[in-house]
Amino acid sequence: MNTDDLLGSWTSLAPELRPSAARNADGSSKPFYLTRHFRYLPDDVFELSIVNAADPFGKVPLARIFIRGHMRWRGPHPIAEGAQKVDFEADEAYEVTPLHQGFADLLNQVASAGYERWAVGGMQSVFGRAFAPFGLAEGRNFKEFDLVHLRGDLLFWGARHVDGRGFDTEENRPTNLQIPLARA
Repeated sequence: MNTDDLLGSWTSLAPELRPSAARNADGSSKPFYLTRHFRYLPDDVFELSIVNAADPFGKVPLARIFIRGHMRWRGPHPIAEGAQKVDFEADEAYEVTPLHQGFADLLNQVASAGYERWAVGGMQSVFGRAFAPFGLAEGRNFKEFDLVHLRGDLLFWGARHVDGRGFDTEENRPTNLQIPLARA
């Protein structure tokens, strides 16, 4: 894959559904709705903005997450011709902005130590800091072992595991493609 073809902005076609690691009372995975906006910049720098929503149509946004860092290319991935293993590391920025009062209230209960009071529209950096709601540990950058497949003006990443597991290890690298992003 020629990484120059990836340069630019990419965005979700519509709100997307992911399985969450959180569980319903019956043990089933809770749904997780989001939209993504991704920018690939020179020198393998990326920016990703995610808006999580409470509903499948994205009408009730809960939070905006912004990460910036570097992509490290690890070679071909067997899922599709031209697919590549890639590690995304948020080694420059990780920010969280509550967009709904209920989410801000939740963060004030579970992520108040070391942070200003969470408020709707108030962005705070969680970069390099412990942030329990997203499983972030003090002094460690967020990193995912993922895959990238570019086909024309569609950009595919790896699909979430059906059990909601993240891509936190090489063994958890995805084996399927998710809903693509379209060139913006």
